[in-house]
Amino acid sequence: MKLPKEIKDKRDMGVTAKTRKCSVKECQENAIRSLPENTWKKYIEKAGLKLKDSTNRRIFLCKPHYAQSNKFKKSLEKKFQKKGFLDDSLARKKGQWEI
Repeated sequence: MKLPKEIKDKRDMGVTAKTRKCSVKECQENAIRSLPENTWKKYIEKAGLKLKDSTNRRIFLCKPHYAQSNKFKKSLEKKFQKKGFLDDSLARKKGQWEI
């Protein structure tokens, strides 16, 4: 039976990213970001970080690891930055957006 929001106890709501540890191997810092695994995993691995095995669909990163992976992601986005309508459509057809 589902309870209304007013009746639910806040402790039963689940674990937030602030109480989680970083998902990078050998890192014990608290996570500041919770990111979707299907979009960020390839950027994190290409940035040179190794992730712990998890059944969760989220990746939790501490501040330095998030900065490192975000820096790599931004560099790739800058490489494939739109320069015109036709250039963008041709790049997608050729598969150059893939890492």
